[in-house]
Amino acid sequence: MAENKILEELRSKLTDSLEENNKFLRGEAERFAEAGNREGVDAATQLLIEIMPQAQKEEIQRLTHVDGMRLDEMHDKIMKLVSEKNLTEAKSLAERLYKKIIIDYSDGEKSKFVSLKNPFEDNLYQLKYKKDDKILNRTPFDFAAYITTYAYILVETGSPLDAIPALEKAMEYNPLDCTPRFELAEIYKLLNNRRMLIETSRATLEVASSPVAIARCYANIGYALTDMGEYDDAVAFLSASIIFAPHPAIPFELRNIAERKGSPIKQPTQEDINAAMEKYKIPYGPNEDVVSVAAQLSANYLMDKDIPNALKALKMTYNLTRDEEIKKIILKYEPDAPMAVPAPEDKSEAKPNIIQTVNDTPEN
Repeated sequence: MAENKILEELRSKLTDSLEENNKFLRGEAERFAEAGNREGVDAATQLLIEIMPQAQKEEIQRLTHVDGMRLDEMHDKIMKLVSEKNLTEAKSLAERLYKKIIIDYSDGEKSKFVSLKNPFEDNLYQLKYKKDDKILNRTPFDFAAYITTYAYILVETGSPLDAIPALEKAMEYNPLDCTPRFELAEIYKLLNNRRMLIETSRATLEVASSPVAIARCYANIGYALTDMGEYDDAVAFLSASIIFAPHPAIPFELRNIAERKGSPIKQPTQEDINAAMEKYKIPYGPNEDVVSVAAQLSANYLMDKDIPNALKALKMTYNLTRDEEIKKIILKYEPDAPMAVPAPEDKSEAKPNIIQTVNDTPEN
């Protein structure tokens, strides 16, 4: 019903000029996207397609469908097959989807396709990854997620090495999404490649935008160091992980270290944690660029009196910094707001997630 009302409202504002209508509807689609209004985006997109010349409609159909099935519907079907443990059929479909994406949405000389999901990712991408004059074209769907699903299926069907370049491709579409980076880290655990596990975790910390993501990076490094026999350093990283976001697997990791050492572990001080971080050139806490972009978005939204989006950015900034002044601003607009609650990881059974937490069979 809401989408129908938006459709009627947008349609009533159309003119006889195709150029003006295109400009208007694209602007409305961007406005709805920034506000997180999916129904508004769908309505504007539907009208954009309606007013297109037939040849353009056919090209969009070609780009967004495989054998008559829209790409997002195809991914939904793959996810359903994964949840049903039908990995053979899921792999076949996922491979077709992967090839469709990398062929039809490859970079050109003057343009690049990206799957950035929100203004925070847009701004952080511009700051950290926009190194040339290429035009950024938005993909119609979240290709980083779609390719990560394919990589998961490859691992589950016995091809972890093949999953690595797929995940690297996912990161090209969205280097700000931590999910493919974490999946890559889990593959390096499976392959007992400790060096790449640490390198991948270090790179992930550059874009980690929640306490949960930061904590998982430190836990992964602690896992690698345990395998390497660097027990005191491993305890320091696992303790840092707990500081940012406790996880039920960490006590098992610590108990595992104590059993290997044959003695109780010593609780590290903050100085011990900092020293371990410095030893491996790993930063403690959130990346400065991540915090800066979140804070700047907060300020911009407040100036525009866009309170819902301002609160999202403020909460991200507060969760990363625990700044009491930011907390006061949040409580001013949302007095009952929960404080410092890290974004929970999706526990959906249908969501692929390669994970190996405890060192059951380490190699020395």
